[in-house]
Amino acid sequence: MDRLGDFFLGGRRVKTINHDKLDQIIKNVTTKKYIYGAVFNVSTGDERQNWCGASGNIKIDSRYFIASINKLFISSIILKLIAEGKMSFEDSLSKYLPGNLIAGLHVYRGKDYSNDITILHMLSQTSGLPCYLLDKPQNGISGMKELEAGIDSPWPTEKVIERIKTMKPHFPPGEGKKAKYIDTNHQLLNLVIENITGMPIITVLNQLFSDLDMPNTYVCEDLNDVSYVFPYFKDKQGNISRYLTSTHNDIISTAQDQMRFIKAFFSGYFFPKEQLKTLEKWKPIFFPFQYGVGIQKFYMPCYLSPFKAVPDMIGHCGSTGSVAFYIPDIDLYITGTTNQQARPNVAFQTMIKIVHSLQ
Repeated sequence: MDRLGDFFLGGRRVKTINHDKLDQIIKNVTTKKYIYGAVFNVSTGDERQNWCGASGNIKIDSRYFIASINKLFISSIILKLIAEGKMSFEDSLSKYLPGNLIAGLHVYRGKDYSNDITILHMLSQTSGLPCYLLDKPQNGISGMKELEAGIDSPWPTEKVIERIKTMKPHFPPGEGKKAKYIDTNHQLLNLVIENITGMPIITVLNQLFSDLDMPNTYVCEDLNDVSYVFPYFKDKQGNISRYLTSTHNDIISTAQDQMRFIKAFFSGYFFPKEQLKTLEKWKPIFFPFQYGVGIQKFYMPCYLSPFKAVPDMIGHCGSTGSVAFYIPDIDLYITGTTNQQARPNVAFQTMIKIVHSLQ
């Protein structure tokens, strides 16, 4: 098939992947302020067409920090355990965590809701818990601001729990249509997975990488690891290995390994394919993102792109410009990173250009 020709996807005519256009798009990314390297992998659902390109200080096979895409990995493991009948969405968090840990975890306006938090609340960002990383404590700056300032502090689970018990929750668990994007939920889900599997979360994740044939993906454990491209904040490249090695679920990967994972997710490897639509219970978190059950949606209203529509993209992103998304309307997958904490929007601008190059 001529790569400049057309083919049908989802009932609509779409141009085939034009490698020359995509090569130019990825080359142009590193002309933007603070973007020192980028890599993207594009693939059709039928796997008949694939493209991977890189520019700047990132190569096609470069390893990078995937940031919050790790939430999708943790959610995937939970979804698989639910599909296998080993737990349910309705289970209380307190079923899997000790009482002394649960007590005082979520006290909102004088009422303790800690025992009301369910697995569904955790997966869907509707627990209302404080964010140990993004929320500002009563005295001091947020953990994220510390990291951006170059203060590399460890955040083990014990410290996470200690911190959030001193902070104000956002709302009662599952209240109305509210959702609040936080890092706390998936840190606590680590402990749920460990309780059910009887294995450390690092072991569970590394076994998953092996099962999916992701040879360049691993949980960050080595303080001295320099085999991946460190993320940038503006013009500074930061080594935040104390933080990354403390969480036990922060992941280093490549665009091609991420492609294997996101395709596995939407093919039903973790949760039955015919039931994936049930995860699309979208609630707004911050524009232009909504959160479902373990998954995230990037959407662009027509009035913001009146001449060329931007189809919904489902998957997950990270604060460093890392992306792993499926675009159902055109049966296309995109993974990669721009590796810049200060301008993650550039990754989405790039994805939109990639999609528009096909239309």
